[in-house]
Amino acid sequence: MEKIASFQVDHLRLKPGIYVSRQDKFGDTVLTTFDLRFKEPNKEPVIDVPALHTLEHLGATFIRSHKDWADRVVYFGPMGCRTGFYLILEGKLSSSDVLPLIREMACWIIAFEGAIPGAAPEECGNWKEQNLDMAKWETKHYAALLTNPSPENLNYPA
Repeated sequence: MEKIASFQVDHLRLKPGIYVSRQDKFGDTVLTTFDLRFKEPNKEPVIDVPALHTLEHLGATFIRSHKDWADRVVYFGPMGCRTGFYLILEGKLSSSDVLPLIREMACWIIAFEGAIPGAAPEECGNWKEQNLDMAKWETKHYAALLTNPSPENLNYPA
């Protein structure tokens, strides 16, 4: 069995950032998968589950409701390793194309107050496991990187 593309990325050299993980063509449609890497793999502690869950709810709500991007969203969700999120959008896109969107999402999460969207028993299978304060802390850390990213934060290591 072939090793999938995401396992071929050298995670020992991977830094937090926004990366194009893959581009898949379906007929005339291209889907771009982004790796929104919040943590440096194998060096930083991973995102704890309640914060990750809150980030999933907030990130998905923001992205799927965005006035310019909502129609292009296929998926937003956490990585199993808990170091970030995958975002799949319609279109042949680059990290630079979505950087303003991800910055806007980060600002929205940091400023968010109130009830977590979808955090009710009829809306979520694990609705109680949320941590808004830690989600904001993780997002502040990530947003600082997005203020002035270097090429290593926008391109997978060679």
